[in-house]
Amino acid sequence: MPFTTLLTVTGADQGDDDLKLATGLCEEINAHLSVLVLVIAAPPSGGAYAEVVSPAWLAEREAEMEMLQKRNSAVSKMLSASPVSTDLSDDYPDHAWADEVIGRRARYADLTVLGPDLLTSETLKEKVIEGALFSSGRPILLVPKGASATLKPKRVLVAWDASLEASRAVRESLEILSAADEVRVVMVDPIEDERHHGAEPGADVASYLSRHGVKVAVDRLPSSNHSIADVLRQHAVDTGAELMVMGAYGHSRLRERIFGGVTRSIITNLGLPVIMAR
Repeated sequence: MPFTTLLTVTGADQGDDDLKLATGLCEEINAHLSVLVLVIAAPPSGGAYAEVVSPAWLAEREAEMEMLQKRNSAVSKMLSASPVSTDLSDDYPDHAWADEVIGRRARYADLTVLGPDLLTSETLKEKVIEGALFSSGRPILLVPKGASATLKPKRVLVAWDASLEASRAVRESLEILSAADEVRVVMVDPIEDERHHGAEPGADVASYLSRHGVKVAVDRLPSSNHSIADVLRQHAVDTGAELMVMGAYGHSRLRERIFGGVTRSIITNLGLPVIMAR
């Protein structure tokens, strides 16, 4: 399925670089751009359910709403000069509901784009990732600082672990994969049985992709006492990949936070643009 609508989220204290990035991607694939301007409301000073509302908290909320209006106006002005079709919305949710607000908005886009500015905002970054992945059913694209983002890459790395999440990521990215010059399906320490990768790890997904016209090769790599995330990042460098495609949060978010995981490691240290789906 082609990406016809991209969504990006911007905060009140962010610059316009992420918007320019998303606009450029829309120009590249002739897509529509949706922009959500978001400010997360400050909780009451006595806690989220405080019975007494302080004047200082009311003043803080008024200031935040003014910031939201100011940022909305600035983004509107920028989009009015954009060469692509756009729409603009804004919201001022409480912290607990911000990911749901983002997720509902992301349901009406094919891909949510997180640029370098957003990725430096820990609170907003977490809310956008969780909202888009867990509440929209749509993939996300994370673009680290200094990376050259494109939705028409020549070389793509697919991180394959035979999971439902990885399968969804591949399906969502089929148009990108079929247009690439080279797609490398990478497995780290694959398990050869029917509950995991089958008798020949990578053969089934390679056949599936080939039937979609994808120029695919399979790489089975040992971890050699390195983390899976590090192996994937290094192989992306070694093969000159411009984009990684992977499933996200095969384990629960709580388990990933406590014990770590490939998704969390990749998000924390992006080496190249990554499309994730769940």
